Amino acid sequence: MLALALAYILAPGVDLLVRLHLPRWLAVFLMVFLLFAVISGFMLIIIPLLRRELNLVLEQLPLWVQQYNTQLAPNIDEWLGVDSKLDISRIRLLLQDAVTGTDSLVTTAVNYLKASGSTLVFYIASGLLTPVVLVYLLFDWHTFLNRFSEIIPRRFLNATLDIGNEIDKLLSSFLRGQILVMLILAVYYSIGLSIAGFDSAIPIGVITGLLVFIPYLGFGLGLLLAILSALLQFEGYYGLIAVAIVFGIGQVFESLYLTPKIMGDRIGLHPLVIIFALFVFGEIFGFFGVLLALPISAALSVLIRRVYGQYLNSTFYTNE
Repeated sequence: MLALALAYILAPGVDLLVRLHLPRWLAVFLMVFLLFAVISGFMLIIIPLLRRELNLVLEQLPLWVQQYNTQLAPNIDEWLGVDSKLDISRIRLLLQDAVTGTDSLVTTAVNYLKASGSTLVFYIASGLLTPVVLVYLLFDWHTFLNRFSEIIPRRFLNATLDIGNEIDKLLSSFLRGQILVMLILAVYYSIGLSIAGFDSAIPIGVITGLLVFIPYLGFGLGLLLAILSALLQFEGYYGLIAVAIVFGIGQVFESLYLTPKIMGDRIGLHPLVIIFALFVFGEIFGFFGVLLALPISAALSVLIRRVYGQYLNSTFYTNE
């Protein structure tokens, strides 16, 4: 599914390079190379940022815990009648286990790998096969489409191709609009946080913008990183207020202008349907299900509208 989704995204680029008189093998190589370059660049941004923020959290943790124990814990103890003070040494040990690793963590990981070795082999094989399948799909993209149309019964051919073209137009419009929204938001959040004086403005802005294609998760991760950076860099409430202003304006800008103006209502999905689709596809297909939930739901909406239209025109519905 991942290779098929990537092939669908990259196929127009391959066709464009072929029309510019490049051999198809070279066009495929250039598009796949561009894809992995973008993914590698994104990882080079997010991994150092997360490592830096986690190290700063470990450094500031004793001060935060001390402030909590002296200022908030007594009030909580009085209200709830429980001992809510935190043990800094225990928290630091847990965080170090998660970030740097210890003997106990290594032992746990080894035991897990022993118990689920077949699962690990499956994921490694899938990771290696995905680019191979992607390359073959891009090489023979039009051949696959033609063979698919050949197996369709002739009496259903025109209707099936009509539905396929409608889905293709919807997904193409959705993907182009989504990419443009991602780039605009990446620039906005980077500039907004830079004006506010954040040291990690550009990485946080790029991460927030480029992960917007994952509904709610991308914005939530960017907001979490920005709040964490504000707590680590600024004294008082300035950083948190700046984050609230930048992300609040960004969310309003995206919801009320960018998405309606650029993407319009082409996808035609209610917010509750989007949330439901994310849960369902995430439960069935895992993380990649979350990524593919909106495109697949948009494609299914075309089929549902067709079936609903046939139902309204049927004698079962119209006859009294």
